[in-house]
Amino acid sequence: MTQGYSVRLTVHAVSDIEDIYTYIAKQDGVEKANHILCRIEKTIASLASLLERGVYPKELAVLGIHDYREVFFKPYRIVYSIRKKTIYILLLADGRRDMQTALQRRLLQ
Repeated sequence: MTQGYSVRLTVHAVSDIEDIYTYIAKQDGVEKANHILCRIEKTIASLASLLERGVYPKELAVLGIHDYREVFFKPYRIVYSIRKKTIYILLLADGRRDMQTALQRRLLQ
């Protein structure tokens, strides 16, 4: 078990969460959006002690890039990097969308 890691959300990740919340609230109601938000927050918080559970995003791994990891709260993919004792949440996205483009746009530019 890993201890002593802090978890930080980038500005882009915060925006991703806000977009997800707004979309769900409009489509399925605020109660459902609050539930999903709570589950996403728990998944992110769990990384502080379980950061090794993440896998390399397949779209990046095929390019030989192993600087990022991801965990899933289906259908959402939470992409992060680890630097020293800090876990940076970089991207939250619906895994059903074009992840290749999202990852390239957010992480490789």
